[in-house]
Amino acid sequence: MSSPEIASLSWGQMKVKGCSTTYKDCKVWPGGSRTWDWRETGTNHSPGVQPADLEEVVKKGVKTVVIGRGMSEALQVPPSTVDYLKKNGVDVLVLQTEKAVEEYNALAAQGVKVGGVFHSTC
Repeated sequence: MSSPEIASLSWGQMKVKGCSTTYKDCKVWPGGSRTWDWRETGTNHSPGVQPADLEEVVKKGVKTVVIGRGMSEALQVPPSTVDYLKKNGVDVLVLQTEKAVEEYNALAAQGVKVGGVFHSTC
């Protein structure tokens, strides 16, 4: 299964190719995507993305995870989250969301088993 292309990104809206849902924040992985609901794990801008936010994506067998920190990079990514990915043998890129989407789409187009979590506002 290939990682789906992120078809569009604007403030507060993301579309994934092959999916009719418009996301505010989303998770993507080879073969799928869904809303990234911060309430599931109690995530906030600070301390930010938690390992629990990424477990689902990692379990899909990804080799790389791209984290989009928001348009203004308000979403934090603590060292413990990066360590969690590295301990699971997963490469990680932490970027401003527009750059993150570009990198994610480039990796997906190359056939890399890439997943991501993306915050589309601040």
